[in-house]
Amino acid sequence: MLPFIIIGVLILLAVMVYIGLREDRERDPLAERLAMYGERELPESLEEVELSIGFKERVLVPFMRGVADIVIKFTPQKQLEHVRHKLELAGLTTDPVTFFLQRIIWTIAFGIGAALFGFVVQKEAFSTAMLYTAGGAALGYYFPMSSLNSKIRKRQENIIKALPDALDLLVICVEAGLGFDMAMGKVYEKWDNELALAFGRVLREIQLGKLRREALKDMADRMDVPDVNAFTAAIIQADQLGVSMATILRVQSDQMRTKRRQRAQEKAQQAPVKMMIPMVLLIFPSIWIVLLGPAVLQVMASGVGAMF
Repeated sequence: MLPFIIIGVLILLAVMVYIGLREDRERDPLAERLAMYGERELPESLEEVELSIGFKERVLVPFMRGVADIVIKFTPQKQLEHVRHKLELAGLTTDPVTFFLQRIIWTIAFGIGAALFGFVVQKEAFSTAMLYTAGGAALGYYFPMSSLNSKIRKRQENIIKALPDALDLLVICVEAGLGFDMAMGKVYEKWDNELALAFGRVLREIQLGKLRREALKDMADRMDVPDVNAFTAAIIQADQLGVSMATILRVQSDQMRTKRRQRAQEKAQQAPVKMMIPMVLLIFPSIWIVLLGPAVLQVMASGVGAMF
């Protein structure tokens, strides 16, 4: 009886999440709210105002945020800072509370799916089905972090690919007479990628009063890319020592293009090894079947195969 009670509670939570997060695309909530308040001057009571708010904002979101706040209270501060740094590396503006909320939702969803598979579909014993449920919940708990790490790797790859071209544009702008900040502004205006957005954020921080070296250092920390770290370190050193910015950018541009060529050559050297796996598992068996299949059939039809 206990497993069915657990499954019922999990299904109820899943239904609440689905109803609360579902969006009706055919209506405009803002227009409906304005029309509702346009028909009358003042609400009749506070209870009526509260009931006019949607189920998602009134019940589901406060409930899930309360659960997330409880979980965060028992979470070490070091882990919270680690999650916040991970979100910055992925280029997301999500706060750790929302991320932990997503982990709770995925844990419940995967736990429900595993419980239904163990208790209803396979009809396993209680201990085995509970192992399925625990495994599904663990998978749902680690799935958001795995997705976040994938976004971080993709963002870092895009930054590495865009950095040499961005440095070339910076060199052209600086040699044409623009300052380094204005050259970064040109990159931000011309392109729409992760590196250009990072340059735009650096410019906004400088306008708000932050020092250039601090803004560049924070940008490097938000990316965690070795090439960007080398670039920002060179710019900060040139700014402090009074070295020509155009010369530093020219050297950095040459180095980044050399590194990009070396990475391309490395991937070209790895291609034969990576191609070996699908060839051995997929292509070679098909060739053997096509070449040896007719001979095997003839041997079996001639009666020789009966001897074995």
